[in-house]
Amino acid sequence: MRLTELSHGAGCGCKLPAAALAPILAGLPAPTDPRVLVDATTADDAAVVQLTDDLALVQTADFFTPIVDDPYLFGRIAATNALSDIYAMGGTPVSAINLVAFPLERLGAGVLREILRGGSDTVAEAGASIVGGHSIDDPEPKYGMAVTGTVHPGAILTNAGGRPGDALVLTKPLGAGLVSTAIKRGIDAPLEEAVRVMTTLNAEAAESARRAGSSALTDVTGFGLLGHLHELALASGCAAEVLADEVPAIDGVLALTETAIAGGTRRNREHAESFTTFAYGVAEERRWLICDAMTSGGLLAATPNAMDQGWVVGRLVEGEPGTITVV
Repeated sequence: MRLTELSHGAGCGCKLPAAALAPILAGLPAPTDPRVLVDATTADDAAVVQLTDDLALVQTADFFTPIVDDPYLFGRIAATNALSDIYAMGGTPVSAINLVAFPLERLGAGVLREILRGGSDTVAEAGASIVGGHSIDDPEPKYGMAVTGTVHPGAILTNAGGRPGDALVLTKPLGAGLVSTAIKRGIDAPLEEAVRVMTTLNAEAAESARRAGSSALTDVTGFGLLGHLHELALASGCAAEVLADEVPAIDGVLALTETAIAGGTRRNREHAESFTTFAYGVAEERRWLICDAMTSGGLLAATPNAMDQGWVVGRLVEGEPGTITVV
């Protein structure tokens, strides 16, 4: 049985919509402990809690439904995605706890073992350790991790530090959502290249952002490029401009925009149209690409200096915070 047959969504495309989630979270109390340096207030990638003058914990959790049918690759992609939140805060991953929802009787122990092996290999590649886990029985398989990292309190990179004039640099091409949806529908798609993108750790990209003196950092996952840029621009008090033709795409995915738009991507675009203005000449395929519900995507950096990785896809500008113009 194909893993993707058991999932209603694929990867980060199964996230709850940003537009629906925001009002739910808005009524919850924010932490008052002064040791909490970053919480959910700015929709950042992970929380940061200071322990000492020179040490803070970075904490995150991420899990999702299968995006590929190969159990080992599913494990690698899910782990890479979870680790990404630590890198997006300027941190270094230290440990991880497996999060598993799985129909053991239906799929068998061998499939779960391969998923966990994929996660283990990726965490080891990141120089961290898996130290435990939790599992439940569930007819729809899900896998991910709670990850803990460390960072110096003075070296935290949040999504709130961007300044007008900063270039926007994206470190991975988009289109994994299109590929995964195409595969689910039996449409030929560049799966091998998409898997390579989704299993590449963001460690080197984060180091590149630090060397460039980046002012703000986030990663691009289920809310799409426009959704995550909106959060960064809003938190930074800036507007943003995106150069649609400069946004990198996985080879071959633009042709899939006519047949393989995921539900998550449609929700992303509907939400994006509430804060985005598209220039008349922006092609329809490009509009879908920058709303693609990406899984394990690259980092998006706002930086005053050139980075040695990635593509310049726009800039932060003066204007109503969180608004985006696509040209």
